[in-house]
Amino acid sequence: MTCRNWLDQVAHNERFLFTAKMSQRFTHETGSTAGATAKDESEVRAGFDVLRDGGKLGAVLLQFPFSFHRTPENIAYLEKLLMRFADYPLVVEVRHATWNEPDFYTMLRERGVGFCNLDQPLIGRSLKPSEKSTAAVGYVRLHGRRYDTWFSDDPKVPSFERYNYLYPGAELEPWAERIRAVAAESPVTFVITNNHYQGKGVVNALQQVHLLTGANIQVPELLVEHYPELKAVSAS
Repeated sequence: MTCRNWLDQVAHNERFLFTAKMSQRFTHETGSTAGATAKDESEVRAGFDVLRDGGKLGAVLLQFPFSFHRTPENIAYLEKLLMRFADYPLVVEVRHATWNEPDFYTMLRERGVGFCNLDQPLIGRSLKPSEKSTAAVGYVRLHGRRYDTWFSDDPKVPSFERYNYLYPGAELEPWAERIRAVAAESPVTFVITNNHYQGKGVVNALQQVHLLTGANIQVPELLVEHYPELKAVSAS
């Protein structure tokens, strides 16, 4: 019902596409396939299928945690998962640098699976920013750079603080160039600003649109009031 309501809300916009995220039962419980049941698969498909059948499913993101390293076991698990959901436009997000190997990108290309280029705090062997395209669907995800909370397990630190970050313009500009490079290879490219606390992702998304197009855009007055830096990109 929820997904059908979403379709109704965007029916006026022919170009609008949703990106969906795979349940953590499939991406964070990867020791064996026992973590995700047939019921789990049926439930995620129920939502994905509504969006796909309505012509609005742009991508399904399989986002794995930093702890998901490139090992023979994890490679085998990922390949089985990609086969299991091969009927959707899939994108894989991995965060550990062990995945930065030619064979991994070749595997994605052979299966027509997109790669998620991500911005994250570079701690230890974190995967660095990139501009790779492995499928018709390109993907960029900006998580913010909260180094002090990214791996925090302090119960006193609220979970939302992990994404409480506002990118300054100097950090967005290199990403505009990477986005252009991805889009040059992938006809449909999604850019997701996941630094969502207090609407900061919206602010940076609007700024990124300005960087990519050079055009000033309509910005809600209340947002400009809270984030004066948007005056530079506002059309009003």
